[in-house]
Amino acid sequence: MATIIYTLTDEAPMLATYSFLPVVQAFASSAGVDVETRDISLAGRILALFPDHLTEEQRIGDALTELGELANTPEANIIKLPNISASLPQLKAAVKELRSQGYALPSYPDDPQTEEDREIRSRYDRVKGSAVNPVLREGNSDRRAPSAVKNYARRHPHAMGIWSSDSRTNVATMGRDDFRSNEQSVVLGGDDTLTIRHIGSDGTTTVLKDGVTVLEGEVVDATVMRAAALDTFLREQIARATAEDVLFSVHLKATMMKVSDPIIFGHVVRAFLPEVFERYGADLAAAGLSPNNGLGGILDGLSALPNGDEIRAAIDKGIADGPRLAMVNSDKGITNLHVPSDVIVDASMPAMIRTSGHMWGPDGQEHDTLAVIPDSSYAGIYQAVLDDCRANGAFDPATMGSVPNVGLMAQKAEEYGSHDKTFEISTEGRVEVVDAAGEVLTSHEVAPGDIWRACQTKDAPIRDWVKLAVTRARASQTPTVFWLDGSRAHDRNLIAKVETYLADHDTEGLDLRILPPVEAARLSVERIRRGEDTISVTGNVLRDYNTDLFPILELGTSAKMLSVVPLMNGGGLFETGAGGSAPKHVQQLVQENYLRWDSLGEFLALAESFRHEADRGNARAGVLGEALDRATERLLNENKSPARRVGQIDNRGSHFWLACYWAHELATQTEDDALATTFAPVAEQLTSNAEAIDAELIAVQGSPADIGGYYRPDAAKASAVMRPSDAFNRILATLG
Repeated sequence: MATIIYTLTDEAPMLATYSFLPVVQAFASSAGVDVETRDISLAGRILALFPDHLTEEQRIGDALTELGELANTPEANIIKLPNISASLPQLKAAVKELRSQGYALPSYPDDPQTEEDREIRSRYDRVKGSAVNPVLREGNSDRRAPSAVKNYARRHPHAMGIWSSDSRTNVATMGRDDFRSNEQSVVLGGDDTLTIRHIGSDGTTTVLKDGVTVLEGEVVDATVMRAAALDTFLREQIARATAEDVLFSVHLKATMMKVSDPIIFGHVVRAFLPEVFERYGADLAAAGLSPNNGLGGILDGLSALPNGDEIRAAIDKGIADGPRLAMVNSDKGITNLHVPSDVIVDASMPAMIRTSGHMWGPDGQEHDTLAVIPDSSYAGIYQAVLDDCRANGAFDPATMGSVPNVGLMAQKAEEYGSHDKTFEISTEGRVEVVDAAGEVLTSHEVAPGDIWRACQTKDAPIRDWVKLAVTRARASQTPTVFWLDGSRAHDRNLIAKVETYLADHDTEGLDLRILPPVEAARLSVERIRRGEDTISVTGNVLRDYNTDLFPILELGTSAKMLSVVPLMNGGGLFETGAGGSAPKHVQQLVQENYLRWDSLGEFLALAESFRHEADRGNARAGVLGEALDRATERLLNENKSPARRVGQIDNRGSHFWLACYWAHELATQTEDDALATTFAPVAEQLTSNAEAIDAELIAVQGSPADIGGYYRPDAAKASAVMRPSDAFNRILATLG
């Protein structure tokens, strides 16, 4: 029997799974496809790391490691939903909840003093940041808007803010002494083992990391962001925001770049409140209150300090004396600096561009903004789009083209592989990467506080990435642009490889180009304004950025993108879209039993997963997939996606209508008579009971819902909340 693995993740996607998975399993069984689950939620990953602290009944397997191994096999067929890329505050919150549920987990050691503490912290650090995707993504990314979704967006364009030619919104970036400007890159001539070492100004050598295995043809990069230059830059931007009377905001990726970006975030908090940290920095540090974790964590911890009220008053004064801060929630006083994971660059910048170049200010109104993106590697693409909107106005979703993406991400490519090779430097000297023979491959002078990092990109994923780009260009006959800058060290090496590997393919008649990211962004926005498509072929970080930027402008959300990862060993990974708004959706469910999460991404991924099974010989799975696509398009056209308010259709209602339309498509298709016979009575029952089921699903709304936990809900409670229609449940059971 064929098997699809459906991942259990976090927040709203996980809650939606309690409702949708029974539908998936019931329909899939008719095609001889078994749908199993694996728990890769933040809570599940934490528990899997601490079996020695749990009772036998509480222990769970390491599903992430298991799926990582499966992803390297031809048998893999994995549907991956959005998961929490945990910041430290999120990690601590999850541990606190699990402990309250009876799991005897150790506390996270902020300042480990013993070997045991260091070992515990090492375990916890394995689940911080983007810990899931690098394990599962053993292939490169093919992301695009399905035609049904694009057509719907054109017929029902989402709201776009009005742009003014005198908008003062801009991006500020360092441009020097940052990761981009200091980058060094080498291509390995053979298999090797590398060592990263720090040589102090006094000649003392400290090994930062050894045993870094590399393969022939692998690209190894190293770079450093200089702390002194960063602090000077931040002071200048705070002064600039004040002078230009715009909001000040910072946009980082503290989830994916889980080591470097929280440190940068801490620099921003200190720069915004210099007098607070000059006077009280030692008190805060002694209490374990770090700006790297955000202003919110500091404020929450002040009650335990004898001079906490005094520090709080100083913080309030510092905020009042500085430029106006962009807000995450102005009603609750949550600023841009409260939590590192609240403002993630790839989601926050497109939202700003869509909303007239505005963010929300302390007064609850929209304002022009200075968007601070310290590292200049990719900041320029956002400035290019801002400038285009300032000159030409907002984009029109009813007419604009699309920018699909082919992304290099397999085998922890590029920055995804930097976490265990990123260091905050403590003493002056230089950091070197040396090979097994002792030859120095890269070398950087460093000072205390500098952030040094290295990363790797293996040759096989680059070859596969070029192949996938050519395949997509050929299939869609669309101009295809590699976003690579010859003035950047890493990109120079990739350009050489791209030019070499393109020669392995038939590119006759294809429009293939290599352009620096800023030029590529300008070309892409010029073309989408004319209603033309352009495939962007990018590295890992730009993959993240572009697959939010353009979909949010085109479709209103990146959750409606089709994301297929053809795994390099023949399997398939099918991703279901972004989860950035998931926390707000969970809050709404708990408060009023209404889940606004849209499972469209799950529908799209599931259809591709069935097609993958069809390609392996299960024709009936292919019929299921094609019928699901038709049902999804009908769902959009009939406006059965989740609305926004109590009393209207929500996630559960959307799942019901999807099942109803899917059953109808299967009952009326002519490719498989047995499937049609199976689903004819199901379609009839769902249709005849539609009014009653709709009423059941809406009747539960409006009152608080108990799901038993945020990070690890109680399964029975969550299932009861997400499956409240007895009539719907009974009909599904007939397919069992």
